[in-house]
Amino acid sequence: MDVLGRGGFWYNVFMQYMAIDFGEKRTGLAIGDEMSRMATPLSTIHTGGEEERIKQIGRAIAENEPGALVVGLPLNMDGSDSPASLKCAAFAEVLMGRFEIDVYLVDERQTSLIADEQMAMSGLTRKQKKNRRDSLAAANILRIFFATHTFEDDGDALFE
Repeated sequence: MDVLGRGGFWYNVFMQYMAIDFGEKRTGLAIGDEMSRMATPLSTIHTGGEEERIKQIGRAIAENEPGALVVGLPLNMDGSDSPASLKCAAFAEVLMGRFEIDVYLVDERQTSLIADEQMAMSGLTRKQKKNRRDSLAAANILRIFFATHTFEDDGDALFE
């Protein structure tokens, strides 16, 4: 998308995506754009209440203005749905309805394990690692999305 900036210059603006690593107690957020395809951990929401979680996600959406959300789908190792993946899919539908934004579901198997490996030699305390794990997992979900998604025809959101 082209945007007219100060001084009459046109700028090419690439869509941002916000990834969500849904959890019952902690939900990780990350942000990235289609140009750089880099994912940056944002924050971790610490709440077990769905309404409070949605409110905090809404704040992050307002602050970062993503064009779409990417929600991790924790499938079983054989690729079949798990009870958690069904909850995530339902949560993704709630987000799409509440914020009127496209939502993509991405297989998130192993993303938390990868986050743990990324922090293994970091020198962080166990508590610090726990606080960063979910936002790092969200960044890994977004990296998977960028690696597997084609942006030429962006009409394949699961919930549009």
